[in-house]
Amino acid sequence: MKTLKAKTLLITGASRGIGREIALRAARDGANVGVAAKTADPHPKLAGTIHSVAAEIEAAGGKALPIQLDVRDDAAIAHAFALTAKTFGGLDILVNNASAISLTPTLATPAKRFDLMLGVNARATFLCSQAAIGLLKKSSNPHILTLSPPLNMDAKWFAGHVAYTMSKYGMSMCTLGMSEEFKGDGIAVNSLWPRTTIATAAVEVHFPDAILKASRHAAIMADAAHVILTSEARSNTGNFYIDEEVLKHAGEKDFSRYAVTPGVPLFQDLFVE
Repeated sequence: MKTLKAKTLLITGASRGIGREIALRAARDGANVGVAAKTADPHPKLAGTIHSVAAEIEAAGGKALPIQLDVRDDAAIAHAFALTAKTFGGLDILVNNASAISLTPTLATPAKRFDLMLGVNARATFLCSQAAIGLLKKSSNPHILTLSPPLNMDAKWFAGHVAYTMSKYGMSMCTLGMSEEFKGDGIAVNSLWPRTTIATAAVEVHFPDAILKASRHAAIMADAAHVILTSEARSNTGNFYIDEEVLKHAGEKDFSRYAVTPGVPLFQDLFVE
């Protein structure tokens, strides 16, 4: 069985949600995980801090390094990667998971919200990937995995939330370009996106309760990420994966265990045809 044992990952936005689940899945293999996120102290409304997730990683069998990181701060990004490499002796995997969302139309998207989404999504994915490349070149099986959608220029995916789509597609464009740019270095650069909405704090806050109940648990994304991150990097790059398709290809037939509410029809996510 393919494993992430002794591999070193840095995961942005790892204090909760999908980032946390990917971290814990890697920890069960015995991986080293840099837990990079803004939340160092408990949030009044949202569960999870870099320290609580680090403790969960250690309990699951991995090694953890909690790093308080605002991914909009390029100096802090450089420090986070240097600290991870120094602590664990290198870097094998970067997961660009940190993301900001505001599903607002053009006239209801103030400059501050626009800047937040472009900064946390597109800019941070670019800068974190940039900071990782030198370290990944030394890895035997280096991967960058970005949580972003397939690129589809149909206007319907822009019309209701131009700024958000620009920011998420910016992340996907990093995958498209960097996969080709660093193919010769053997660095796999891929994107992963869910077929259905995932029960995260973002869905809880930004969507009706009915959609939360029609979602899947983040474990499906973690399991799909594990398949991708344990694959041969040189022969697996430039892909825009959908979680369900990855797991079906890996032999998974029963997806009912991922459902928040078994039996309720699932709600299809944005950017999925």
